[in-house]
Amino acid sequence: MRKKSVITESQEIQLAVELVNLGARLQLLESETSLSRERLLKIYKELKGASPPKGMLPFSTDWFLTWKPNINSSLFMNIHNYLTQHAEVKGIDATVRAYKLYLEQMENPKEQEPPVLSLTRAWTLVRFFESNMLGMTTCSKCGGNFVAYKYDLHGDYTCGLCHIPSRAGKLKKVKDIEVPVAD
Repeated sequence: MRKKSVITESQEIQLAVELVNLGARLQLLESETSLSRERLLKIYKELKGASPPKGMLPFSTDWFLTWKPNINSSLFMNIHNYLTQHAEVKGIDATVRAYKLYLEQMENPKEQEPPVLSLTRAWTLVRFFESNMLGMTTCSKCGGNFVAYKYDLHGDYTCGLCHIPSRAGKLKKVKDIEVPVAD
């Protein structure tokens, strides 16, 4: 029988608390810590005051390739790659640090919209990179690195910032239009 270390358990609880505060789903907590499901549920309920959301985690590489998510995912992955290559940060610690830096870039005091990329999606994105489903490609116009399918041909890739889709950004305008109500 393996002895449990109080210090190791304390570090795992601290990691679980940090992940919950950043918006992690229960499946992420179960995967990244060795704490029991019951313990994680108690931590989640204590911090959030409610049960964790149910349902499957997002599992589609396509989501990361649409216009707005691609820009946000690319920003996150560039931060993540920098941390793993230059700061020698690995695993969930790299994901958490990169996500915090991503959130700092997304702060906008005028708008109270949630960030496009949630921690769970960021964690899923890292797993897609680790399994070689997605990779980075360089834009032929601006030279930036963007998330793309790993094995697609990217000879003349143009990013979503250099070639903005015609409907990009129109969602906000549609929300603000008041529709007259007939009496």
